[in-house]
Amino acid sequence: QVQLVESGGGSVQAGGSLRLSCAASGRTFSNYRMGWFRQAPGKEREFVAAISWSGGTTYYADSVKGRFTISRDNAKNTMYLQMNSLKPEDTAVYYCAQRTRIGATSLEANYDYWGQGTQVTVSS
Repeated sequence: QVQLVESGGGSVQAGGSLRLSCAASGRTFSNYRMGWFRQAPGKEREFVAAISWSGGTTYYADSVKGRFTISRDNAKNTMYLQMNSLKPEDTAVYYCAQRTRIGATSLEANYDYWGQGTQVTVSS
């Protein structure tokens, strides 16, 4: 049974930083591409970033490009999202997800397993 557990969320002022972690268990972590999504109140869940099996290829939503960095440590079965220069519009519940399906990296339906989410609140 795959388990994804996010941590590292919290409250921060605009311009601040947070580092989210996603600890994975249940199957060989390095075999799977991973991603981060977020859902703000009253909005649909949206793609944030994704990373390839080895970590050599990364993808970002335009809204976070240059501010967020996705990475992974396959030896620790953990993925990270370093968030810098945070803005109030980054306020959301952040989810990590694991995918096996081919297709668009940013498409939520291509991800098989999801964590429970961690809240990030950015105040102005």
